[in-house]
Amino acid sequence: MPADRIVVYGTTWCPDCKRSKRFLGQQRVQYDWVDVEQDPQGMHFIEEINQGKQIVPTIVFQDGSALAEPSNADLAEKLGIATKAKRDHYELVVVGGGPAGLTAALYAAREGIGTLVIDRSGLGGQAAITERLDNFPGFPEGVSGAEFADRLVKQAERFGVEALPAAEVVACTCEGRYHYIRTKSGEEYSADAVLVAPGSTYRRLNVRGEEDFIGAGVHFCATCDGAFYRGAQQLLVVGGGNSAGEEGLFLTRFAKKVTMVTIDPALTAADIVARKVKEHPQMEVVYRTTVAEFRGDKRLESVVLKNVDSGETKEIRPAAVFVFIGLQPNTKFLEGNVDLDQWGFIVTSLTLETNVPGVFAAGDARAGATAQAASAAGEGATAALMIREYLKERSPHGRA
Repeated sequence: MPADRIVVYGTTWCPDCKRSKRFLGQQRVQYDWVDVEQDPQGMHFIEEINQGKQIVPTIVFQDGSALAEPSNADLAEKLGIATKAKRDHYELVVVGGGPAGLTAALYAAREGIGTLVIDRSGLGGQAAITERLDNFPGFPEGVSGAEFADRLVKQAERFGVEALPAAEVVACTCEGRYHYIRTKSGEEYSADAVLVAPGSTYRRLNVRGEEDFIGAGVHFCATCDGAFYRGAQQLLVVGGGNSAGEEGLFLTRFAKKVTMVTIDPALTAADIVARKVKEHPQMEVVYRTTVAEFRGDKRLESVVLKNVDSGETKEIRPAAVFVFIGLQPNTKFLEGNVDLDQWGFIVTSLTLETNVPGVFAAGDARAGATAQAASAAGEGATAALMIREYLKERSPHGRA
């Protein structure tokens, strides 16, 4: 129902809720906050308007419309907030504000290269919604994803990087010596060089029932949604890599038992993660098994598991399922202009340059990347140095 002000429904632990509130605050948009964990009526309300799904943040506007898990770009479009940079031309435009993009931007800006970073959601990328980074150099006690992202953003701003954290890039084209970046709002920026570091999102299983129960028992972020299941008897994690292991361990805070199923004969996670999983009393690993189907009415009620060797199936009833089976690169806007491999990852040379001169790539969306924050930052730094040399070569008297 219409309200006098915008109402943000969420939880105190949800990183996307924090991002949305931070964006609204930066834009000086007044809103009311409802913590659905403390307000049963608020929880019932978001389930009602999201067809039974618990999705946070859910933001309700004065006209009665609502957005569930909106990106900053979605919020800006809904509120009519201008998403335009200060200039029309930059020496370097970076698409993506994660560790790769921001590291490249601060390196480039430190060299005096005029740099713009564009990101549709919020600066920090996947690292910002990671509960904790324990393997990033320089943080012996670990660091929360949110703090890590905030530090990286402040460092980039210190060197004069301009950021546009609420614009979605829909095209990247080349004409003559210039590259053109077009956003969903219709703005266009020209650049002497471009770094594409759009990151990736979690892959889906694409089995029956998955789409129906996303947000209603099927999730892709334990940090975002795990606390909805405090006191659960069992949670199911699909996947056997680092993300699955780390998120599974995190979920033991809320459930009495966490079961991991992996199609492989052994965990593919790093040894230290695999050992923690195997030694944790609340965790169980089931090998050579995959999900065949999700079942339920309005919410997930059961999961059909299938042994890939015997073909045998069995039905279990976890409170929820968290899927971590790899990453899907956010590269659709590059199709037809930049070479992508069969999985959609960006193909580059050893200098991180794509098939289009002056367009470089780094981070999770690059073919061969390791999907680690430290390596993404390293690729960003390398790309910035390669871009510096590229710009020098374009002009005999220095940068173009």
